[in-house]
Amino acid sequence: MENSIVKRYLPWLVAIALFMEHLNATILNTAIPAIAASLEVTPLSLKAVVSSYVLSLAVFIPISGWMADRFGTRRVFAAAVGIFTLSSIFCGLALNVPMLVAARIFQGIGAAMMLPVGRLAIVRTFPKSELLAAMNFVIIPALIGPLLGPTIGGIIVHWLPWQAIFFVNVPVGLAALWLIRRHMPDYRSSNSPPLDIIGFVLFGCGIALLSWVLEIFGEHYLDATSIGVLLSLSLCLLASYGWHARHNIHPLLQLSLFKTRTFRVAVAGGFVTRLGLGGMPFLLPLFYQIGLGFPAWKSGLLMMPAAAAAMFMKVISIRVLKQFGYRTVLIANTLLIGFTIMLFAIVDSSTAIQWIIAISLAQGFFNSLQYSSMNSMAYADVSSEEASMASTIASSLQQLSISFGLAFASIIAAWYLGDVSQSNQLAVTGALHYAFLTLGGLTILSSASFWSLRKNDGDNVSRGVDQE
Repeated sequence: MENSIVKRYLPWLVAIALFMEHLNATILNTAIPAIAASLEVTPLSLKAVVSSYVLSLAVFIPISGWMADRFGTRRVFAAAVGIFTLSSIFCGLALNVPMLVAARIFQGIGAAMMLPVGRLAIVRTFPKSELLAAMNFVIIPALIGPLLGPTIGGIIVHWLPWQAIFFVNVPVGLAALWLIRRHMPDYRSSNSPPLDIIGFVLFGCGIALLSWVLEIFGEHYLDATSIGVLLSLSLCLLASYGWHARHNIHPLLQLSLFKTRTFRVAVAGGFVTRLGLGGMPFLLPLFYQIGLGFPAWKSGLLMMPAAAAAMFMKVISIRVLKQFGYRTVLIANTLLIGFTIMLFAIVDSSTAIQWIIAISLAQGFFNSLQYSSMNSMAYADVSSEEASMASTIASSLQQLSISFGLAFASIIAAWYLGDVSQSNQLAVTGALHYAFLTLGGLTILSSASFWSLRKNDGDNVSRGVDQE
């Protein structure tokens, strides 16, 4: 396959897959109330539909690089897109919540391989002089997806059955498979290390069990003793993985990277910050539709300002970081994010739309800068040999923090709501107001995790700043 042809089509291939993934992730949030009404469940109980996908990403991302080296980028990328597309069909055919959650788990498995393998193919295809332009081209769909997803989701559930939001992926996936067959390069490693199967089982089972305990916490499915036992078991599995990783030559996740201060602050500190941010895409559509009584299409439109502001920040974030430095930006910006989350607590049915849009713009603006800062800081003091493993760890923990953030936000909102019906507009509004205050306060407190940064930390990061 000629290299010039590969260079021409490969960025489009990865961009299409990434667009499909991000569109799917954002289009669902707006449809949650409609799905809950159709399946006759409460909206907050559908957090498992959202978080199961994110959790599946976190569990399976660590093995995506090994699979590409072992079986080749073309085969793995095609399998990922195929699994994602087929799972989208099963999501649309689901008759109840367990079926939908199961289909979303398989959808997450496909997504877990798409982006890492696509990035690997780009890195191996383009020389360093062309790499930044290629990666920036691929990032654009990640920004357009959140911009269009909520609006498309709102329009679909307003005019069509909610199942249609999943069938949108099918023609895109089929087109991607056709392009993969013709234009995807097939890179593989002739000397890849063996898969850390024991580590994968310990880490995957521990994370999956911990996430499930958070999902059912407070929903009276199990008694307190059973939940305590399961929580202890999940922590023991994760601790066992930590011991295993320290004594394995090729661990699934190389935990020794956390000895690097800037990596530790960016990833671990970012994990805490994302706990506050992770629940907002789930709570805001509920707030708009159930709390404020807006139709789904209007709720979707109100999610657009944040995505538009994120695109603008993408243009100037590098300049901001160079001007003020990572330490100042991360501390001040985390405080501003917490403040904007708390501002939603004063929004009610009498609030002017312009005020809601202004808060959303501010939140998208600050969130985008936060993600750019944390993602690029992770690589500040990591060697080129460790970059691949650092990317795997950072990506896995990012997805985990989003999953835990969803569960935490739902638990907080349900706790404030108590036994009141989730169809009670005033009660839902009040509960979500308190949830916004709690999440904002947690985010403000998480700014302390960035205090250990030094003034010049991050100055050696390349000029290209990656964005989530």
